[in-house]
Amino acid sequence: MIWPRAVKDRIKTGGDRELVHSYPYRSACPSTVWTDLVERAGSDILLAGYTNYFFWSQVPAFEALVRRKAESGCRVRFLLGDPDGEVTRQREAVEDVALTVSTRIRITQEHLARLGAVDGLEARFSAPGDAVNHVSLSVFRFDGDALVTPHLARLVGHDSPLLHLRRHGPGGMFDRFAEHAEELWVRGVPMGR
Repeated sequence: MIWPRAVKDRIKTGGDRELVHSYPYRSACPSTVWTDLVERAGSDILLAGYTNYFFWSQVPAFEALVRRKAESGCRVRFLLGDPDGEVTRQREAVEDVALTVSTRIRITQEHLARLGAVDGLEARFSAPGDAVNHVSLSVFRFDGDALVTPHLARLVGHDSPLLHLRRHGPGGMFDRFAEHAEELWVRGVPMGR
């Protein structure tokens, strides 16, 4: 009785309060959001996109930022799909675009190789048995924030929707997606850079 229904409808409660923002396309998320999340993260960044290639063009001076974050004690992890894997070949046939999935993965590998050995920086391929689960869902975690992209049918990542989540407690949407990415990471195959 104290709060009118209109106000109650605007106040987020329960699990949906973890939803900070949604975008109909990953490419609609401003680059400043990506940059701010990387900058603010202090302990753990997990970039579990299948290719992760867009970071190098989306986030200004990303290579220097990754180096600085890792050298300051932040754990920075990249989980990629295997560029030579069967799921990668299948996804390339589905997307049918000039900038292939394997090429996008190799772009990320080249950038990581340029970084060289940096304490706190790790890279893995998803395990062959997990690749189909990895290619269909990208989870980018920055401490207690995550950007999540469920990949739609034949669309490339930038054309799929994106959710910005912020952790508010155990068992919410943030934890569910973060646990998915951690599970893929644990079973991942170390990647030589």
